Amino acid sequence: MIAVDTNILVYAHRRDTDWHQAAAACVEELAESARTWVIPWPCIHEFLAIVTHPRIYRPPSTLQEACGQVEAWSESPSLQILGEGVGHWPQLQKIIVSAQVTGPKIHDARVAAICQSHGVSELWTADRDFSRFGQLNVRNPLL
Repeated sequence: MIAVDTNILVYAHRRDTDWHQAAAACVEELAESARTWVIPWPCIHEFLAIVTHPRIYRPPSTLQEACGQVEAWSESPSLQILGEGVGHWPQLQKIIVSAQVTGPKIHDARVAAICQSHGVSELWTADRDFSRFGQLNVRNPLL
């Protein structure tokens, strides 16, 4: 099962990014496949915050466009959206202590803990910070 991180989602959505075509093709391939793929809820939250932020994109995506994109991904019958479950805290604590994560990197640890607890085999991301979570297989599909 492949999980998709925020940056891949942002690039797939925003046509004005250098990685748009590659990211859109990756997400489209997952969405059209019969193989289960996942997006962690925190990545959807972060996606919405980034693409609608007027200091990040000029012009930013409208809320309607951003929500419409999430709706479009949600229509993929092979997509599951994952969140924290029972036992999340022990998993998160183990990850943040072993990787010595603090500050903003706690968000990445949260995504990693969700992926690990749901049996995700690979996380697609362009963020090298996920390499600190050795139990999670991380791949940048854009390279």
